[in-house]
Amino acid sequence: MENGLEKKYGLPTAICMVVGIVIGSGVFFKAESVLHATGGNMPMGILAWFIVGIIMVICSYVFAIMATRYGKVNGLVDYAEATMGERYAYNIGWFMATVYTPALVSVLAWVSARYFCVLLGWDITGGSCMTIACFFLCLDFTMNALSPKIAGKFQVSTTIIKMVPLILMAIIGTIVGLANGVLVDNFTTISTVASSYENTGLMASVVAVAFAYEGWILATSINAELKDAKRNLPRALVLGSFIVVVTYILYYIGLNGAVTTAELMESGQTAVKMAFQRLFGTAAGTGIFVLIVISCLGTLNGLTLSNCRSFYALAVRGRGPNAEMFSKVDPVTNMPCNSSVLSLALSAFWLLYFYGANLSTGWFGNFCFDSSELPIITLYAMYILIFIQFMRKEKGLSPFKRIIMPFLGVCGCIFMVYSAFAAHGSAVFYYLIIFAIFMIVGNLFYRKKI
Repeated sequence: MENGLEKKYGLPTAICMVVGIVIGSGVFFKAESVLHATGGNMPMGILAWFIVGIIMVICSYVFAIMATRYGKVNGLVDYAEATMGERYAYNIGWFMATVYTPALVSVLAWVSARYFCVLLGWDITGGSCMTIACFFLCLDFTMNALSPKIAGKFQVSTTIIKMVPLILMAIIGTIVGLANGVLVDNFTTISTVASSYENTGLMASVVAVAFAYEGWILATSINAELKDAKRNLPRALVLGSFIVVVTYILYYIGLNGAVTTAELMESGQTAVKMAFQRLFGTAAGTGIFVLIVISCLGTLNGLTLSNCRSFYALAVRGRGPNAEMFSKVDPVTNMPCNSSVLSLALSAFWLLYFYGANLSTGWFGNFCFDSSELPIITLYAMYILIFIQFMRKEKGLSPFKRIIMPFLGVCGCIFMVYSAFAAHGSAVFYYLIIFAIFMIVGNLFYRKKI
């Protein structure tokens, strides 16, 4: 390795990365999905947001404890290595590099393009939307690879921008909804709109909400570039997680004060725009919706920031394909550019898959699954062994930190896995076949060292 990554990020960037990766797309993208999953039952929808939020806070707290004890290059991989050993750490790193992160990046590129097309009144599944998604994908990787400091500043600024529409909807939507009775009606009346998900109820809504909350763990990818990481990373994880949970629940309540559940379920991708225009008028509502598009791009940037470092995190351990090449850091930009290029290629692959499996008639037959949800649940499943081993090894910690919180984390992760099977059924098994293929290929590179 020619040189290492510099300590260039402070606590504000780390908190903004946690908040910025999580908030910005899923809360808009999945709001109507949650109502469909619950058959229009708003209280059950709020319960889903609360459950997954609590699970995220618990898991982030446990990882925050680990951050004070382990630290090297990539937080989660470091924690897996310290608790489960090198092989398990490699497999998690490989999964995140080839499936989890690029799959989420691809979906976020489409979500950003989707709301851009909604803004312009274009089709969200056609060629124009996918072309814009590809453009956003390439543009964000280019910015992160060539100027990581600009990417970091963009992350902070978009985090501030994206809070504006959420706070406005949370406050104004709730006030208006209470005044006109819409919020009370939504709380007490279950919509009769037909839903293909209504039989799966809470479980399906939990899995949908998981996408909206996901990404916080990727903030650990800048561990090696974070100033005073053992102090600042735990703070960022916990504070960022609490901010996200409170913001999401208040936004969801406000949204249901602006429009009825039936309207939200029927309007699909235009529901959010309609809600803002109803509260603030056409011109102002459209202006706020522009901030939502920027918000989605900020989330995409946060994921890309992590994705660029995926293969670098493996290569500096002497693992993965051509570790010598992917461990190199550009002396000018201080970025692992080779890692960034491969990550871009994989993100493009998953964007193609997402279109073929979820936006078309189904190119892949039985192997069509939701790449925005199942990889997330897989990572929760991988947390289980890490938490169990952490409880076994860290005997010097207090019972609360060593036993109670990790045990609650294990319970939460098991619940997430159960919810995935309940919500997606047989699609989970076909996804696991693809997952197994990726992991088998990855293990072929395990013994290669620098």
